[in-house]
Amino acid sequence: MEHAKILRINELARKKKDLGLTPAEVEEQAALRREYLQEFRKGMEAMLDGVVLKRPDGTLEPLKKKA
Repeated sequence: MEHAKILRINELARKKKDLGLTPAEVEEQAALRREYLQEFRKGMEAMLDGVVLKRPDGTLEPLKKKA
């Protein structure tokens, strides 16, 4: 995510705490948060895809998604 968008998320959070947000700003904040979480989850999933478990017998087993 672009650094400018993260700064905007933080700016809107501060403004919400101090003054409140307009309906347009509430929508913008929600959209930015959705985008941030989507990218965070994608990055976390990519990181977890590289994790392997080493069993006591020495075999390596990739991490599996829970059903």
